[in-house]
Amino acid sequence: MRTDILRKTALAVAGLAVTTGGIAGPAIAAHAAETTRPAAAVQADRKPTGERELKVDYAAQPNFYYCGPAATRNALSVQGKNIDVDAMAKEMGTTESGTDSINDITPVLNKEIGRNAYHSTEIPADKVDDKRIGQLRADIVRAVDDGRAVVANIAGTATDTDGNTHSFEGGHYISVVGYRDSGRVVTIADSANPDTASYRIDVDELAHWIASRGYAS
Repeated sequence: MRTDILRKTALAVAGLAVTTGGIAGPAIAAHAAETTRPAAAVQADRKPTGERELKVDYAAQPNFYYCGPAATRNALSVQGKNIDVDAMAKEMGTTESGTDSINDITPVLNKEIGRNAYHSTEIPADKVDDKRIGQLRADIVRAVDDGRAVVANIAGTATDTDGNTHSFEGGHYISVVGYRDSGRVVTIADSANPDTASYRIDVDELAHWIASRGYAS
């Protein structure tokens, strides 16, 4: 998202409680219209050049600390599921300090899809090397090809492929819903602000954004 004065002010307030799970940007009351699709029909657009994009029924998070439940809700929407974020927040133990870690989200994802497909992977802050970037890339491609979005816990600032910066110094959760160039570039669904609901980022940039935290794939 753009790092304008209004955004920085909101983040300064939200960033006071820095936890492992993290906190997303300003409280946003505007939600996209909720729709329900058949759970069995995973909707995706498969292209012949190493690209795939899952179709998200996007909704913004209703407050500054619901990024974990909202990212999970958006991730599950690609399978036609429409799950109440309040119920999901309760399952994850989300408080005004956020959702503690990706390990609180992975079991919820598996419960909602009815199988143990998701696994948590941590990226240590000092070990963002080619091996871990390659693993992240492979995990995203594998999950998206399976019709599943990835949920990632990130912190700090990253720059997307259009040159826009997205800053969450207190931490945040996002969904990864597609890839191109065989996974070298990935598509993000971001619940923090509907004005920047979707953007693309290089997978190595995403790996550094996740560093010290983790992702469910």
